[in-house]
Amino acid sequence: MTTLLGVDLVGRPVLVAGGGPVAAAKAAALVADGALVHVVTPVTCEAMLDLVDDAAVTWSRREVTPDDVAGTWFVVAATGDSAVDRDLCARATAERVFSVCAGAAEHGTARNPAVTEHAGLRVGVVSTGRPDPGRAVAVRNALVVHLQTAQLDLRTRRAVPGAAGRVLLVGGGPGAEDLITVRGRQALAQADVVVTDRLGPTGLLRTLPLDVEVIDVGKTAGHHLVPQSEINRILVEQARRGRTVVRLKGGDPFVYGRGGEEVLACREAGVDVEVVPGVSSALSAPGAAGIPLTHRGTVGAVHVVHGHERIDRHALAAVAAESATLVVLMGVRRLAEHVRDLRAAGAAADLPVAVVEDATTQRQRVTTAPLAEVADVAARAGVRAPAVIVVGRVADPCLLAPTTPAPTGVPA
Repeated sequence: MTTLLGVDLVGRPVLVAGGGPVAAAKAAALVADGALVHVVTPVTCEAMLDLVDDAAVTWSRREVTPDDVAGTWFVVAATGDSAVDRDLCARATAERVFSVCAGAAEHGTARNPAVTEHAGLRVGVVSTGRPDPGRAVAVRNALVVHLQTAQLDLRTRRAVPGAAGRVLLVGGGPGAEDLITVRGRQALAQADVVVTDRLGPTGLLRTLPLDVEVIDVGKTAGHHLVPQSEINRILVEQARRGRTVVRLKGGDPFVYGRGGEEVLACREAGVDVEVVPGVSSALSAPGAAGIPLTHRGTVGAVHVVHGHERIDRHALAAVAAESATLVVLMGVRRLAEHVRDLRAAGAAADLPVAVVEDATTQRQRVTTAPLAEVADVAARAGVRAPAVIVVGRVADPCLLAPTTPAPTGVPA
């Protein structure tokens, strides 16, 4: 029967006998765990040579002997010589030191599990009975996928008294729940409180445990019911209570998401803050609509702007010269003004424009029209925010159409 046991080897001497790839891999894992590794072998592989430069590793360039076990906490026998490995493990057992025999597990008193780390947890898989490392690795790999993608509750249960909390600014992506990143989903699984906007994958909030606090600071076009200063205060105050705070945003926190202001507020208050990048609607909305922002032979640059103010003259000039695609976020309300500015800058009346509403969701709708007509067409169609506006030849619906007609029949 095999018992799983977590062993703290930080700062404790361990012996690794052997210099091949197997010994190097096990030595590297021990170094990562903070052990003081003593490698005994006359020759080493390249991977082991890289390790012996580490201050936590010492190398004795000679053959190992059973006496090397003395004073160690753990032994890895991986010399490639079964007799030497067996004798080394026998001495370790006599000294009441746990050992791993790389070539024949039955000669050791311990086994290295196939390990993964996730959200501050270490999960290992080890065979019972006859060792089966390949099977353990396969199961570990399946667990990795489950940990990364399943709806798990990974919150800390035993908080350290007086410990500070932290803030994670999570980019939720353009709207579809399955377009949040794996790391963003992991962050939600650890959240004690979620401070959320109306954009992004808000449906994921329904999958959280009922006792996770959700604070809605959502904004709609022209209405900021919770000012940014108050959002900053909420993040800091919640973290100071020792909580893990997820600030869930649509798109990416640093693309017109005021993520920079929130990072500054946290750092000035001495609160630990991490940014989890997201898929920006500036890139994903056109993609979801089948619009390539760059296309060889058509255009090779992109300008991304927000539509609350007049578009920068440099961007206007580039779009008018058709040397760049223009992507406008939050620009529906002032679409007619942006069209007038583009036309005044010299943009062609027939320059294609696409407006992508509710990108990547089941409500996605794409409205296309020439620049000179798009404001009227959008108004008649009732285009509403959230929407992304794409201006340029790449927005032509015919751009990616087949260049040759498909065959209509079979020759006689």
